[in-house]
Amino acid sequence: MTLFHPADGRVRLKGVTTCPNSVLHPWLKSELSAILAATPAPRPTAAAEPGATRLVWERWREGLSVKPTLLAELPPLRMLLVLDNLAGHKTPEFVCWLFAHGVAPLYTPLGGSWLNMAESLQRILKRRALDGQTPDAPHQIIAWFEAVVDHWNRSPTPFEWGGKRAARRRRSRERRHRLDGSAAWTRRPVRRRIPLYDYEQRK
Repeated sequence: MTLFHPADGRVRLKGVTTCPNSVLHPWLKSELSAILAATPAPRPTAAAEPGATRLVWERWREGLSVKPTLLAELPPLRMLLVLDNLAGHKTPEFVCWLFAHGVAPLYTPLGGSWLNMAESLQRILKRRALDGQTPDAPHQIIAWFEAVVDHWNRSPTPFEWGGKRAARRRRSRERRHRLDGSAAWTRRPVRRRIPLYDYEQRK
């Protein structure tokens, strides 16, 4: 089980031999509660306007093909949690717990688990933990993974999303033309006038 924070690169991992809801949900709740407890509470002024809190939640539901029903009373939104599109992640008890603690679940599309950056991190950890190794028992695999995660968190690497939107932004930056000695830029190159000089040798 892996919980990854792309912004700072830190990862929380627990090795298990089976992962039913009775194992997954208590672990996620415990880890999310610890993260929220260490996160500064939202400012009271953020929800001063009536309905402002619900508008923030509704904004993150826009564009979803399946929109979970929000609670009547919602706390300030504090976290976005990207999850695979599995039935176990959508149980009413678990989703209501997330809502009550200010966590909005965002599910990847079916067949699109690669959109979850924890998948990329897991591949990195797997190579570091298992390449060249021949484990004899599941507890060895778990111990190796946990050791790799401990080493990773000593100098974590933040992740940045590199999907289609990032590609469009990169192409937009490439079309810009920097101006010498300035932080400004233009979308078209500035024409440089080349002075014309006539030369004639005196006879």
